[in-house]
Amino acid sequence: MGKLSKYKPQLPFPGRKAKISSDGERSHAEEKENYVGPYDNSPIPRLTIHSFIMGVFVSMGGFIFGYDTGQISGFLGMAEFQRRFGQKASDGQGYYFSNVRSGLIVALLSIGTLMGALLGGPVADRIGRKWSICAWCMMLHIGLIVQMTSADHKWYQIVVGRWIAGLGVGALSLLVPMYQSESAPRQIRGALISTYQLFITLGILVANCINYGTETRTDTGSWRIPMGISFVWVLILGTGIIFFPESPRYDYRHGREEQAKRTMTKLYGVPDNHRVVAEELAEIKQKHEEELLHKGESWWKMFSGPRMLYRIALGVALQALQQLTGANYFFYYGTVIFKATGINNSYVTQMILGGVNFGTTFLGLYVVEHFGRRKSLIFGAFWMFVCFMVFASVGHFSLDRTTPRNTPAAGTAMIVFACLFILGFASTWGPIIWTICAELYPSRYRSNAMALSTASNWGWNFLLAFFTPFIVGDIDFRYGYIFAACLFVAAAVVYFFVIEGQGRTLEEIDTMYILHVNPRESTKWVAPPPEELITTERLVRGEVAGTGADLEQSDSARARAKETEPGESLLSIS
Repeated sequence: MGKLSKYKPQLPFPGRKAKISSDGERSHAEEKENYVGPYDNSPIPRLTIHSFIMGVFVSMGGFIFGYDTGQISGFLGMAEFQRRFGQKASDGQGYYFSNVRSGLIVALLSIGTLMGALLGGPVADRIGRKWSICAWCMMLHIGLIVQMTSADHKWYQIVVGRWIAGLGVGALSLLVPMYQSESAPRQIRGALISTYQLFITLGILVANCINYGTETRTDTGSWRIPMGISFVWVLILGTGIIFFPESPRYDYRHGREEQAKRTMTKLYGVPDNHRVVAEELAEIKQKHEEELLHKGESWWKMFSGPRMLYRIALGVALQALQQLTGANYFFYYGTVIFKATGINNSYVTQMILGGVNFGTTFLGLYVVEHFGRRKSLIFGAFWMFVCFMVFASVGHFSLDRTTPRNTPAAGTAMIVFACLFILGFASTWGPIIWTICAELYPSRYRSNAMALSTASNWGWNFLLAFFTPFIVGDIDFRYGYIFAACLFVAAAVVYFFVIEGQGRTLEEIDTMYILHVNPRESTKWVAPPPEELITTERLVRGEVAGTGADLEQSDSARARAKETEPGESLLSIS
């Protein structure tokens, strides 16, 4: 970020509005005339009470998803749930879930979430981020009501209810990171967006604990009580969000400039004439004016935007690879998996895994802002690769799968490496992928592009949830080798294609992708002042000519020239 000059024309000066000349440009004299005082350059608090509350409360959307994930894993092992919605065993001595039925009950939520993620973006652009969150919470309540009213043997009603609830969960999975990325102060944006994943893990842990408390009941309370408690979490988010401000960027784009400024000053914890607020408002203003020139443009035009096809493909791949790490193999089917290892009470094991998952996600909040995105993801992928290789090998070669109690050491080793795997996932790929996808796209395409990448997450979530019972039935714990191979691919994708966004503004990240900055050298890239950033909007408007390597070469040449001619701007590149 370049230093502000006293009368820099791109910045909104505090006090009276600057006069605009007939050609839309502010003259230096007019800027000076309207200048009423210097900018406040005092240090910026790293975290304020307003940004903390915003990050934590809005992340309740992640808690709701995590809670649903944790509870369905427990339901599949409950005797009353099996009796009510399962199939009678051939010997008449009990009930069970076929692969198809268990796959549909678990996976239909993911179909709903995929559709909700695609619908969430356009709705959020029309009615706002916070009111969209409120509306989709209502959809979640409808889905819960449908599930809780399911009669005996009406297992398909559970499936339909989970699909409806999935619409709300999927929309929230898009809206929460979007709201946080558009509101969070830049120095903690990664950590605040990662709280979404933290609350997913907290939801899983709380669901595991409640399932453990009700699984011994012999009536429908064993599953209806945990499901009914979901109403509380959804109600807290749906009503509480009403009292929060809209995201500053959405407010500004809809003519509420002063409200956007007030929100930013509270979140940054600085006075309204602070340098960082002025810079960010200048960037938002410029983006908004550029977006107006293309208002009403068809959504599919985003694929032809500067490097947008590349970035959309990258976001879709990263979200798919997050699912292909294999984490949900434990979260969805953990109760069933650990019964197969001879654990007497698999609900206890699920609580242990949930506790590890939640506790180590705090490490992820530190990692994302102190070690960067790239290093953390690559290290995490190789850590999980090793864990899955050991887990799969012990499960296939050492565990007595017919009578697991005959090989207690093998069962214990599998639990240990499952915990180590979750440590790696929760501190790297769990939270950081959401952060990267929230940073990856320019503002004019962000909602639709994020919808596609989030839909990729839920699409792969469905495929894994539905087909896992069949695959495990055929190849047992060797399934882990497939995830290990995917983790190797995931590390390679990050190494070759993901640019480091730690400490960067969203506009700087946009510029880096446009300039084809080498991902392996991205930490060394020095950003020019805000008014010289080569952004998507400036390229679309034709203010900067050239693409790809040409722009990168011009940027390097300009940087060298600035050593002797510091007054020139990158916008003069032709």
